[in-house]
Amino acid sequence: MRRSWALTWFGAIVTVFAVATASSRSQAAGRRASFRIGGAATDFDNASLFLSTASQFKFYRPFVAGRALPSEFEVAVAAASSLPQPTAELESTCPDDMVAVEGDYCPRLVQRCLRWLDTKTMLQCAEFEKPTRADGCLGRPEHKSFCIDRYEWPNALGATPAYMATWSDARATCASAGKRLCADTEWTLACEGPDRHPYPYGTGYERDDAACNIDKPYVWPDAKRFFDPKTRDSELARLDQREPSGARSSCVSPYGVHDMVGNVDEWVVNVSQAGHPYESGLKGGYWGPVRTRCRPMTTAHNEMFRYYQIGFRCCGDPRNSPGVASIP
Repeated sequence: MRRSWALTWFGAIVTVFAVATASSRSQAAGRRASFRIGGAATDFDNASLFLSTASQFKFYRPFVAGRALPSEFEVAVAAASSLPQPTAELESTCPDDMVAVEGDYCPRLVQRCLRWLDTKTMLQCAEFEKPTRADGCLGRPEHKSFCIDRYEWPNALGATPAYMATWSDARATCASAGKRLCADTEWTLACEGPDRHPYPYGTGYERDDAACNIDKPYVWPDAKRFFDPKTRDSELARLDQREPSGARSSCVSPYGVHDMVGNVDEWVVNVSQAGHPYESGLKGGYWGPVRTRCRPMTTAHNEMFRYYQIGFRCCGDPRNSPGVASIP
């Protein structure tokens, strides 16, 4: 088992290093991505541990399909502080700890970056161009109506978000609370708002590391300390840069959902890419120097993957809405 863990961690470290060094191919891809037309783009950042070539993917398979990392995942059902809703009608459609979201999700959206903070990797866009037309959606909008947790799980103001959860952990926990994991399309709509902003704060077009828990320096994990039961807790504490939910009052989407970017990466159901390569997806990014915006989705990890910066939030269907299908 220790040998398996060691191989797993070695694969992860090699992967992070490969992405962090930004090969000429990935840089070229980043430049093409400066003008994005598409749905839930895959997040090829160093924290995603993404491997881009077929030969690398063969090496990566034991990591994602092998034994899960030691679980430090513990959650508790907690009541969240209620944020006033715009109308009494909206307030009545969802539980007090959730936000009602109704709007049109755009499957294909133009987002052009004007200025990059990281000119080599082109992950962190300092400023996006504001659309010159009223509606920059190139596809047919999909109308959605759903409820979403106001905060990252355990969905309580002031609570530290849960982490080290697998997609399967997250799905089961949401089900036990009478909820479900969000579809990535739902998550994106709740983050972007009706005007489809790249960022869920401020003007929506300019990146701000003071608004949300983002862009903190990357801390390299120590594999030996992480897998040693005697030092695991202290290593997790060293890596951990989470903040209490709602700690940054400016980190709230136009719909009133907090901490949708940064803090912890969030598991979702991969609907926009029809469950390929996995049914699992990650949205929002975490506290490190990564994309951390509304539209991209990481799809490199299977349903049993867990890591120290991964958490989740839950969704649900509005009350008295029999026509709204649940996302499995």
